[in-house]
Amino acid sequence: MMWNIQMKWSAMSNGRYISILNEIKKNGGDSYSNNPNEKVLIIDGLNTFIRVFSVIPTTNDDGIHVGGIVGFLKSVGYAIKMLAPTRTIIVFDGKGGSNRRRKLYPEYKAKRSTKIRLNRVNEFENIDDERHSMMMQLSRCAEYLEKLPVNIVSVDSVEADDVMAYIAKQLLPKSKTTIMSTDKDFLQLVSDRISVWSPTKKKLYNPEKVLEEYKVTSKNLLLSRIFEGDQSDNIKGVMGIGVKTLLKHIPNLGVEPNYYTIEDILKQATAQQDGESGKFYKTILEQKDTMFLNHKLMQLQDVDISGGAKLKINNIVNGKIPELSKPNFQKMFIEDRMFGALPNMDSWIMQTWTKLNRFAKIHNGTKA
Repeated sequence: MMWNIQMKWSAMSNGRYISILNEIKKNGGDSYSNNPNEKVLIIDGLNTFIRVFSVIPTTNDDGIHVGGIVGFLKSVGYAIKMLAPTRTIIVFDGKGGSNRRRKLYPEYKAKRSTKIRLNRVNEFENIDDERHSMMMQLSRCAEYLEKLPVNIVSVDSVEADDVMAYIAKQLLPKSKTTIMSTDKDFLQLVSDRISVWSPTKKKLYNPEKVLEEYKVTSKNLLLSRIFEGDQSDNIKGVMGIGVKTLLKHIPNLGVEPNYYTIEDILKQATAQQDGESGKFYKTILEQKDTMFLNHKLMQLQDVDISGGAKLKINNIVNGKIPELSKPNFQKMFIEDRMFGALPNMDSWIMQTWTKLNRFAKIHNGTKA
């Protein structure tokens, strides 16, 4: 009986694996070019770390919680194996990264500053102990990444979202790019060239997938988000108008090639406020300030980054790609006593990082 259950589970897992691979291939998943910038994976570093730290109970051989480290490395490794990029860039928030948006809206991400437990599976003595473990593991993750063929980008006063959007939209305009994050704001960037990989849903979002799930085109997703708001960032939406109501009155938001700006919606509202949908349009006119504020907080199409910050990002992305340092990675692994947490580490390194290391060598002009 146990064998049958395992066989069924294996078949289901393989079926899902094959389904994801087919979806990736349809979106340009196989690449045989020697151009490292042909297929770029940009990972939201803190988003990935917090997600796994919260749910993975793994401890090392001494019983110390290392779920954040192991979960992060496995999540990144899984994405690389599934998406087969020619280059990977991992982005973290810079110090004071939220300051620009907080100047516009002091309540931005205000709820995140409150001390609440993040880890739902490990019994830390108190919140301070949990936060200490989280920061130590996050710092250690950065050290592990320095031994792998990935670029790490973090620029003071700039949020990861803005850096990732800038790289995908402006800095690497010819690359087939996948953004890895659970943040729905990135879906506004989805196009024939840019996709979004959700590590929780195991779903690759292209324009068709965005329309299927959110009932608006990716071009109009930002407008939908402006009305909806973002609870995770403490951004309030347009009161009295949810996405369903918005689509009821403006169904063309879900029809290509229609594209709406806030100005288009306000112009339409001014013309129709005395008509059959008058209440809907009057509500929009009354809250136009909220709409413009949310646009400034949420839009990633043309990010507000200083020239100095752009120069730092350009230097990292256009500079050398670090090459795999397997002995130093192994040394850290031994120091952290994670043999039971990440078994078959040698094969994991070879299967996950060998191809990226070859592209790094090509990019750097060293012997591949």
